[in-house]
Amino acid sequence: MVIKTAAFVCSNTQVSALPPPILPEYAFIGRSNVGKSSLINMLVNQHGLAKTSQRPGKTQLINHFLINEAWYIVDLPGYGYARVSKTSREKWEKFIRAYITKRESLQCVFVLIDSRLEPQQIDIEFCYWLGERQIPFSLIFTKADKQGMTTTQKNVVGFKRKLGEFFEEIPATFITSAEKGIGKDEVLNFIYEVNKDFVVPTDYKRF
Repeated sequence: MVIKTAAFVCSNTQVSALPPPILPEYAFIGRSNVGKSSLINMLVNQHGLAKTSQRPGKTQLINHFLINEAWYIVDLPGYGYARVSKTSREKWEKFIRAYITKRESLQCVFVLIDSRLEPQQIDIEFCYWLGERQIPFSLIFTKADKQGMTTTQKNVVGFKRKLGEFFEEIPATFITSAEKGIGKDEVLNFIYEVNKDFVVPTDYKRF
């Protein structure tokens, strides 16, 4: 897939205020500082589309980006960052859950995992949560350029092994580097294939 256009559309904290769900959407989420914004920018060839920050927890809204005027990338707030108030964290979690479970045009949740780390319990639990609700998801391991491929593969295998304790089938997995462009074609081709089967929800107007 060739990315010709990518444009910011809106930011929201209310599912009811989101664009009509008539185009396929792909949500990107992960622990704070996992490299989500950098990955999105790499995928769409726009350095500043998604805002990057050295301060974890910066993204606090549901951000929609229209790609090729045909589908959306949805940038969701990171999870697992402790330096926010409990009230704020609970509020974020509530609307993230509402979006993921109620958005009919959501085709896949890309769960971003830091490839430099051994399996983290918070990531495993989030995947379990998606599985329990039968939400389609895939794994994107980020920052693969920061260490040798042996370390990356070891951590990927370890994560898959953990998921295998809960899932009969492991979802699609991608290894990426925003700096090197690794994994770009694989992720975009995956989206291209899923888009082929998208059907507009018949009752979309309720959103």
